[in-house]
Amino acid sequence: MGAEIIKERDGARPEGFSVHPDTSVSRLMFRRNLFGSLLALAFLLSAHGAQGEEVQTSEGCVSNYDQNKDYFPDKLKVDHAEGFEVSYHKHYKRVKVAAPWKEGGESFEYVLVQCGTPAPKGFEQAQIVTVPAKTLIVLSTTYFYFVEGLGLLDRLIGIANFKRVNSPAILKLIARKKIAEVGRNVDLNLEYTARLNPDIVMTYGTGNPYRDSYGPLMQFGIRVGVFAEYMEPTPLGRAEWIKFMALFFNREKKAALLFDNIARQYEAVKQGTKKVATRPTVFTGKSIDGTWYMSGGNSYMAAFLKDAGAHFLWSDNTSRRSLHLDFESVLKKAADADYWLNTGLWKSLAEGRAEDARYAFFAAFKAGRIYNNNALLNSEGGNDYWERGIVNPHLVLADMIKIFHPELLPDHKLEWYRPLE
Repeated sequence: MGAEIIKERDGARPEGFSVHPDTSVSRLMFRRNLFGSLLALAFLLSAHGAQGEEVQTSEGCVSNYDQNKDYFPDKLKVDHAEGFEVSYHKHYKRVKVAAPWKEGGESFEYVLVQCGTPAPKGFEQAQIVTVPAKTLIVLSTTYFYFVEGLGLLDRLIGIANFKRVNSPAILKLIARKKIAEVGRNVDLNLEYTARLNPDIVMTYGTGNPYRDSYGPLMQFGIRVGVFAEYMEPTPLGRAEWIKFMALFFNREKKAALLFDNIARQYEAVKQGTKKVATRPTVFTGKSIDGTWYMSGGNSYMAAFLKDAGAHFLWSDNTSRRSLHLDFESVLKKAADADYWLNTGLWKSLAEGRAEDARYAFFAAFKAGRIYNNNALLNSEGGNDYWERGIVNPHLVLADMIKIFHPELLPDHKLEWYRPLE
């Protein structure tokens, strides 16, 4: 996987229990700007305003099944995400996840059956899941704010790794011993996970059977919802996967309210760069073991850079995944680039120079125009960018605009990005 995905996914590898809730929470009491406040308000309003309406038809089991009744009055429409689709039937939903990783040879199908109604016939290859699900385990930090936004914290019973958590709400659950640490990938504790008996486990796939968790979980008879949000070519496409999670809990109305608010805020921020006179050049990533992982030209990161008013030097590439390049080809093309973003774990220019002295050949390095998205790390290296940033793409975009065109957002203070010195 590319450098972005490696950082996002491997950043949560289980390393045992060690958490200091008060310290971790206090590290997250950082400044909030107007956009963050608006999103938080939307979460609150949707959680309270939609809850009473949903409980009547979606929170419990059907006691007297009527084959002519539509049990899903609130139906989702998927506008930006390309990796999943849903069709509604009177008492069940049919959900498909296509091409959840680069090779795309495998797809997943789910039949979500309203509790108290019969499972339809003819779906032997699909996972049959009774909805609304009552218990949930998530194996990626990128889903934390989906869980929180949909009001599912009381259903969360397990996560992959306690050490990497930034979310104050999840930290409180850990401190109160309300959730379990189950590991993931090669460190996944299958027996422990099975004993927890979750209705659904949410994870992702890479196509590597030696690394992925979904295969062993399914062999254990555990139902698994496979996310593919990291394959989406746009930031809004990634954020819209909150709707995928919502389908398993009959929280369609709440998900629609949340996402519509996210999309409106993103489009509002994006408008500021429509008429920029110049677009500074930029490249991403770094070399790892001789391979430079560069964002694909059709990736969500490339979309971020375009929307932020920058010219990504690999924008003519059509890949959604990271490109595997050699150092020399990157240096040849990006030696004079104005900016350099997303340099893995670097916290300073000295760290980069220590890895490879050739990094100092880039003009962006010489000028101190390297920005990394690791300004908000917990004590164990867990990055809030891969938690809160997924549901706040407008704030990520605002950070980038502040970097490339600071005059457009004079009052914005960088949230996740920071200049390396």
